[in-house]
Amino acid sequence: MSTSIKADMVVIGAGSGGLSVAAGAAQLGLKVVLFEKGEMGGDCLNYGCVPSKALIAAATAAHEMRMASRLGVHAAEVAVDFSQVMAHVRAAIATIAPHDSQARFEGLGVQVVREAARFLDRRTVASDSLRVRARKIVIATGSRAAVPDIPGLSDTPFLTNETLFDLDVLPTRLVILGGGPIGVELGQAFRRLGSEVVIVEADRLLGREDPAAAASVLDQLTADGVRLMAGRKAVRVEPGPTLVVEGAAGEEKIPGSHLLVAVGRQPSLDGLDLDKAGVERNARGVVTDRSLRSGNRRVYAVGDAAGRGQFTHLAGAHAGLVVRRAIFGLPVNAETLQVPRVTYSDPELAAIGLSEAEARKAQGDDIRVELVEFAGNDRAIAEGDVRGFGKLITTAKGKILGVTLVGRHAGDHIQLWALAMSAGLKLSQVTGMIAPYPTRGEVNKRLAGQWYTPALFSSRTRKVVALLKHLA
Repeated sequence: MSTSIKADMVVIGAGSGGLSVAAGAAQLGLKVVLFEKGEMGGDCLNYGCVPSKALIAAATAAHEMRMASRLGVHAAEVAVDFSQVMAHVRAAIATIAPHDSQARFEGLGVQVVREAARFLDRRTVASDSLRVRARKIVIATGSRAAVPDIPGLSDTPFLTNETLFDLDVLPTRLVILGGGPIGVELGQAFRRLGSEVVIVEADRLLGREDPAAAASVLDQLTADGVRLMAGRKAVRVEPGPTLVVEGAAGEEKIPGSHLLVAVGRQPSLDGLDLDKAGVERNARGVVTDRSLRSGNRRVYAVGDAAGRGQFTHLAGAHAGLVVRRAIFGLPVNAETLQVPRVTYSDPELAAIGLSEAEARKAQGDDIRVELVEFAGNDRAIAEGDVRGFGKLITTAKGKILGVTLVGRHAGDHIQLWALAMSAGLKLSQVTGMIAPYPTRGEVNKRLAGQWYTPALFSSRTRKVVALLKHLA
């Protein structure tokens, strides 16, 4: 027999977005019920951001040891103990887990129910043991690895990000299907840890990103020894596992010890009985307006479930908007959020706003593009790593449309542009910033300053200076 209660807010899903909504609402004094059928912390903590970056850290350490001779430091042969690497990965998860734990949220006053939830009607959510009638409901169920319909795949053991971190033995030959950020990050990491790696992509690897920036990353993967196969469509999977792909020269068989499927993610909405709540969905997620509210005025969606981008930091931003809208009734607009993205490869690739190609499609030739290479950055030279560049895209009048950075720690340096675009800062305000020397972050000030160079040193300005020198 299930118990029936009333609540101010029900949250379905204990990932980044759901936890942020639940914590905010509970600390504001509302009665909150949080349903989670899996692990607290969701995909990011358990299968995504945290374990992958812990793995990348180990891979980077191994690579830096091998490459230390370029700086005159000579190390003994590098030995990777994969079981200890995975122990580090699990320790990272365990260290962060208490922040997302059931105990912590119950301490905040949230009623946590570790069961699958579903809608009974437009304002009632139920699990096996509890039925809740709520004033507001937030769907924060995240996403899961998409599995393509490829003949033979269902009959062959394969990995996704949800099972990859259960490995205790390093794959001898890892075949990765999918050349997006996940495939590239993990492919490079496993290669640096000692696996042979092949990445297969039906289109262009890192196809969403600026081609030159993507090339900087892919050149490094090639140098690392990763085999990159772009423009190859997977046609079937044979036992082994062996991935069979089709290219210009016909079929090719790619054998491996393990197969990782990394072709993207799809929203986790099955089993919620959304139709009973009058909530519409599409292939991307719950259909919402700019306030993240569904067709049912009581029901909101955040994060991957909202179909507006699959980033943990975006889910957190969505949570803030929902708290403002659903609790305080304030106007919000999820469509104006400036969302940075980072591929945590080496070099890192970070971007925000429009790429050059997207800007030209939207604005025509009425744009300006500034490029500053790290080859001219003193910190990069001192570190012996001048790979990459910064690219700034603006309107002809200087409105920032987008920025791409590729290089060491690009994800940290894109944050200045996230602030500038979110706050509507002018380029002159960026140039007015004093950047510490020597830092890679100086590339941002140089990008902004370079925009003014043609006007600053124009013939007209020179004439003005010629007149002023007689008055000084």
